[in-house]
Amino acid sequence: MELPEEVVDDLLRRLRRVEGQVRGVQGMLSERRECRDVVTQIAAATKALEQVGFKLLASGLTSCLQDPDRAEAEGYPVEEVERLFLKLT
Repeated sequence: MELPEEVVDDLLRRLRRVEGQVRGVQGMLSERRECRDVVTQIAAATKALEQVGFKLLASGLTSCLQDPDRAEAEGYPVEEVERLFLKLT
């Protein structure tokens, strides 16, 4: 499934942000920060990573719906994209 360049750029930007959040959690643990603070940051990173997955699949689903024959030929029939989407929920 081919994704538009602007979607890929956005996803990479989001993943770099998540990467920073995870490094922040590691630092918090090293500093022996409060459990509630660490959990809050883990929840934020988890949510951000889920959003990357949803954005990726939303773009893929849009592509599949615009040209279902091409998508199926590439191994991504709408049913497969739906199955992938459900994996994130």
